[in-house]
Amino acid sequence: VQLVESGGGSVQPGKSLRLSCVTSGFTLDMWDIGWFRQAPGKERERVSCISADGTAHYPESLKDRFTISRDNVKSTLYLQIDSLKPEDTAIYYCATDINFFCLGNSRPNYWGQGTQVTFSS
Repeated sequence: VQLVESGGGSVQPGKSLRLSCVTSGFTLDMWDIGWFRQAPGKERERVSCISADGTAHYPESLKDRFTISRDNVKSTLYLQIDSLKPEDTAIYYCATDINFFCLGNSRPNYWGQGTQVTFSS
């Protein structure tokens, strides 16, 4: 399994950003897969997840600005972040595992290298 994120960068307030995660080694619509982020000095947190059946999951605090989607033909997962805020500054990772599920507390074992998102004033 390989996961390669891209699309990060320095973004001005209120702007949008779309992150990509190119996947290989498994079938994207057969496993649940999520986006996580880790800000400096903070624990890694999950920001969105999409189940194998296509159901999207978000923390309540992010559901209005974050959108997860996937392109099964391109084997690519996306994360759209709208109205960027300073607290969105973090390294963003995609992660999955055959035994990882959006519902519950399971943790994925396969992680990408991450892509940095920085809020620029």
